Amino acid sequence: MNYIETAIKGVYVIEPKVFNDQRGYFFEAWKQTDFNENVGAVNFVQDNESKSSYGVLRGLHYQKGEFSQAKLVRVVKGKVLDVAVDLRKSSATFGKYVMVELSDENKRQFFIPRGFAHGFLVLSDEAVFTYKVDNVYAPQAEVSIRWDDPTVGIEWPIDSNDVITSEKDLKKALAFEDADYFE
Repeated sequence: MNYIETAIKGVYVIEPKVFNDQRGYFFEAWKQTDFNENVGAVNFVQDNESKSSYGVLRGLHYQKGEFSQAKLVRVVKGKVLDVAVDLRKSSATFGKYVMVELSDENKRQFFIPRGFAHGFLVLSDEAVFTYKVDNVYAPQAEVSIRWDDPTVGIEWPIDSNDVITSEKDLKKALAFEDADYFE
């Protein structure tokens, strides 16, 4: 695998070596020793999967405090734009974001360490999205930042009228300036 650190320290795009032949393809999606060597030791404890249609925007989510999560995400079917927003107050990139396209064609993965809000926008008719997390889901610690927050200024390539998000994210999502940050 090829581990590419993004413009934000600690956030990686991971490109697998894909072997194609007349039968189809094969690639290693996860190898603990390689990950530890290239990114660092992370103990993933839960795998999740979601299915969404075009225009669905999930995020920008994170869990605060002791419940924070690192995530390793990828798309099994379809195409999404995946975003990580730096919430680490001491970081030189605090409040900045990095965006990467993940698809079943490019087979890229995206590693988002603890201290980030995360979200994705579905660009295909349908997308199946999987992610590994290093801490279990804790609803009492969940926070959402508005996907269209002007301070963060994410440039989503879709008309805002076409975005489909959860009722929870519409009503409970915070402005970036009101969010809980990480030290």
